[in-house]
Amino acid sequence: MGVTNRARLQRFAWLSIGAAIATIALKTGAWWVTGSVGLLSDAAESVVNLVAAVVALIALRVAARPADDNHNFGHAKAEYFSAGVEGAMIFVAAAVILVAAVERLLHPRPLESLGVGVLISVVAAALNGAVALILIRAGRQYRSITLTADGKHLLTDLVTTVGVVVGIIVVAVTGWERLDPVIAIAVAINILFVGYRLVVESTSGLMDAVLPAAEVAEIDGVLDGFRSDDVEFHDVRTRESGHLRFVQMHMLVPGRWSVQEGHDLAEAVEGRLDEAVEDLVVTIHIEPLEDPRSYEAHRRP
Repeated sequence: MGVTNRARLQRFAWLSIGAAIATIALKTGAWWVTGSVGLLSDAAESVVNLVAAVVALIALRVAARPADDNHNFGHAKAEYFSAGVEGAMIFVAAAVILVAAVERLLHPRPLESLGVGVLISVVAAALNGAVALILIRAGRQYRSITLTADGKHLLTDLVTTVGVVVGIIVVAVTGWERLDPVIAIAVAINILFVGYRLVVESTSGLMDAVLPAAEVAEIDGVLDGFRSDDVEFHDVRTRESGHLRFVQMHMLVPGRWSVQEGHDLAEAVEGRLDEAVEDLVVTIHIEPLEDPRSYEAHRRP
């Protein structure tokens, strides 16, 4: 995908920002009329969503920049920083929820205007759910970890709201006021796991983890189609950087071949790999088949 198309992804970040502002207003109103600590924690998480959405927008803008003299391989890894911040912000949201919930657990108080509060929360949940699905679908389509992380963050917000609403309804039916903070604590623990997964995924990308197994299999399949008595590949390595994929390898050919013959084959291999895996950057090192040194792997740092 070209830089121009990557830049268009910023509109999804703006959508996330707009949704966060709207849900903050809705959830704050719901908390105001009910006094529910669960709804207060839900509103606090939406504030975190807004901060995360702004970070996502910045990351997408940086990632869309073309390669330059200081960043020869582009800026795609900026998206991993965004995903890491998303995970960290989820931890912050969980901490805010836990503090408020424990305080209310120790000092319970009656809730008011529950019907209005539940209705407002349902509207906010529907908005978050719709935007989350849009972001996750776009993230998968364009292989943007930033959009995917933002979408998953909004889904945790949706889960939070559903849990809080269920708790409020049960409180209204049973009169057990301590159930409100108990539900908030359970929700905080749940979203901690989501934040952890986002941080792990971000760290994996920054550490140049190999491509997913399905894409490695696609690469191996292409190379198998070129292998013969005269052609062999080894020391195939892959890594991922945002939406970009990288693969490097040694291609062994007869020493009697001309430079042109080796180059033509490398071009053919690269073309097939480009067809098999989108946004793949291929590096091929040509070596003589008969030389034992050709079978040595590049020294690993």
